[in-house]
Amino acid sequence: MNATETNDITMKSNEGRRYETPGAIRHDARTLAEDARALLDATSEVADEKIAAARERLADALASGKQTYARLQQKVVDSAKVADQAVRSHPYQSIGVGFGVGILVGMLISRRGE
Repeated sequence: MNATETNDITMKSNEGRRYETPGAIRHDARTLAEDARALLDATSEVADEKIAAARERLADALASGKQTYARLQQKVVDSAKVADQAVRSHPYQSIGVGFGVGILVGMLISRRGE
């Protein structure tokens, strides 16, 4: 089996992959960024115009990805603060909503087993 066949198998096994945790997404994003930086470093001495343009696009994509990650992280923090404030402002209503959602989920799970 050559490297291309191995790569094809790896790609096929990752198709349709669902992330179970935010940590898995974070890990894959970091791995992708590290691989991209390694690619930039490995091609730094190549003088070909197409490679230089590709390196520039890759560097721009990395910068854009960092900005997007920072914005998303800030949105999550802001949303968590709003939710925390809502629960603190209305504790009994929050307990009631949690109880109702728990009953609904329990009913759905029990029906699933039938």
